[in-house]
Amino acid sequence: RGEEEEEEEEVEEWHQLYPGHIPTSPLQKALLAAGSAVMALYDPYRHDMVAVFGETTGCLALPNLRDKMKNHPEGYRILQERPRIRLSTLDMARLQGLPEGSLGREYVRFLEDNKVSPDTRMPPKFVDDEELAYVIQRYREVHDLMHTLLGMPTNMLGEVVVKWFEAIQTGLPMCVLGAAFGPVRLSTRKLQVLATELVPWAIRSGLNASCVLNVYYEQRWEQPVESLREELGIFPPP
Repeated sequence: RGEEEEEEEEVEEWHQLYPGHIPTSPLQKALLAAGSAVMALYDPYRHDMVAVFGETTGCLALPNLRDKMKNHPEGYRILQERPRIRLSTLDMARLQGLPEGSLGREYVRFLEDNKVSPDTRMPPKFVDDEELAYVIQRYREVHDLMHTLLGMPTNMLGEVVVKWFEAIQTGLPMCVLGAAFGPVRLSTRKLQVLATELVPWAIRSGLNASCVLNVYYEQRWEQPVESLREELGIFPPP
């Protein structure tokens, strides 16, 4: 009887919590984190490795982000309604028709100029909590909106700047890793601009801004980007 109960508990412990979930032990997570970190540093554009590292090392940061959302009216509503930012949920024609400078119009412009799609964001696999899995999914899907708000392109310089901002905002080790090691691939001239202008601005903005996950962006498309920056506490880009 005792062995049967133990087996049932083990089955329950390793039960798939959401579609695509892969249950892993702490040792497996550590191995995945180490391997994905090496690959991500070798090739920062390996978004799959960046995603794995984020999931396997976010055990402290994700609950903190979830609590920030729960304690904020707009963030709490996002957790309850679970909106998704994907091509299937976006009315691209409507967003393209919004006034210049609005969040929706500038977001579409960012996608078009940088040839990126919201559908490229990988679904979580290794987060062993269904609600926290949504939190990291939400973080991934608003990442391009961070580029839009910060006025940063998707080249290495722009990604490093956004990662500095996100590292301060989220505390995710993935963002800290990208902020710390991303600059090694930059030229001397870009490093100077990064160190003297962009990183200080990103850090100040990250510290000053309210939690960017507490914004229901899907209901803010008409809002001017400058107005949303001011509301959040993001300083104008240098």
